[in-house]
Amino acid sequence: MSTTLQSDFSALVQGVNMIWVLTVTFLIFFMHAGFAMLEAGQVRSKNVANQLTKNLLTWSVGVVIYFLVGAAISTITGGLTGGGSYSVAGAFTSLYMPEAGAAGAWVSWLFGAVFAMTAATIVSGAVAGRAKLRAYVGYTILLAAVIYPVVVGFTWAGGFLSGLGFHDFAGGVIVHAMGGIAGLTAAWIIGPRMDRFNDDGSANVIPGHSLTFAVLGTLILAFGWYGFNVGTSASPLALNDSGGVVLGSFATVGRVALVTTLGMAAGAIGAAAVALYKTGKVDTLYVANGVLAGLVGITSIADAIVWPGALAVGLLAGAQLPIVFEFVEKRLNIDDVCAVFPVHGSAGVLGALAYPFVATGFWNGSASFVGLLIPQVVGVVVIALWTFAATALVFGAFRAAGQARVSREHELEGLDTSEHGVDTYPEFGSPDESGARVDGGQIRPDGGVADASHAPASGVETDSVSETEDNL
Repeated sequence: MSTTLQSDFSALVQGVNMIWVLTVTFLIFFMHAGFAMLEAGQVRSKNVANQLTKNLLTWSVGVVIYFLVGAAISTITGGLTGGGSYSVAGAFTSLYMPEAGAAGAWVSWLFGAVFAMTAATIVSGAVAGRAKLRAYVGYTILLAAVIYPVVVGFTWAGGFLSGLGFHDFAGGVIVHAMGGIAGLTAAWIIGPRMDRFNDDGSANVIPGHSLTFAVLGTLILAFGWYGFNVGTSASPLALNDSGGVVLGSFATVGRVALVTTLGMAAGAIGAAAVALYKTGKVDTLYVANGVLAGLVGITSIADAIVWPGALAVGLLAGAQLPIVFEFVEKRLNIDDVCAVFPVHGSAGVLGALAYPFVATGFWNGSASFVGLLIPQVVGVVVIALWTFAATALVFGAFRAAGQARVSREHELEGLDTSEHGVDTYPEFGSPDESGARVDGGQIRPDGGVADASHAPASGVETDSVSETEDNL
């Protein structure tokens, strides 16, 4: 009788926990709607459908490749670099044909897949407005099959960074910094949009077409982020030694929920404060992206930091956003359209490196500062170098083959028409003979672009906001 009850309890615990994992997985999947709106709002009206298509194909193509190849590669990489046992054939067959009663393998795979697709979709925002669809989809295939799985293999799958003690709770570096570094690399190799920079290196403003969409996307992403962080932190039920049902790993869930919330709020405040200091105005898109930067900064460390540390990390992650964006734009002359590097890349790196300063282990004396810092530095360097090298190789090959970016004519026409044969806003007019966009019966002002014939359409006012807000 006791054995029967324990068996029943075991099934109950497994079922409830699987439902929990699926629920937070669906929440993370909904973040793709946020990415779609955020990126669509920050591109020209003539490139909206292209950006939406990239987001749809990122999921559709990427998730299939991650199922067929990527998940197994992460397992193999973890075994190879971590000294653990592994089977190449078993890494694939355990997912394709799990043993009877092991359907949890598919649930676990889906949970990992939504993280992988988040890393992939970040790249699309950096190369918006000029990348060929085939190049982006080709990169997504390789990212889902090899580039991201290798990073997971080094870390969550038991690889050498895991053994070293590298701490990344929910993907602040593994997912977000990796995506931000990949996006910056891709944008550098493809080159800037036409008229983005002048011959002297000064930058021109190319406004996004909808501030409303961008902010809506930000809030959807912030909502889904609770699945990212809080969803990772707990299993609702567990069995104790006597076979009874008890609450599961909820010891840290309150901490994770709190610091995630404080981090996002502080990120917005930090970005707003620096924007106000630099321009005398509170830049709306800096505030929105500051929310995301604060979330990225807290994501890798949310399970093991003191709550004042969440405010500090969030403020720093938001504050660095305008500074890093200006450096990328005006010093490096890289056209990162949706600011994916300052939002995801540098904010993720900052959060990981800040861990020793705010870790509960450091403050309660159970861990040394140096012992916490060294694995974080090594992990960030290894992941950054791998991501840069792999991304540069892929996009460099596309560029060498003449397939990285669209032609000048197609860029002027807009990728919606040239790549997809659609017009997202047909009722607002179409390109006139000069190549400028007609919006609501009027040719919009050039917003600072050097050649008026290349002026973007924009529903965002530009006379009272900074250069960065318009480009973001």
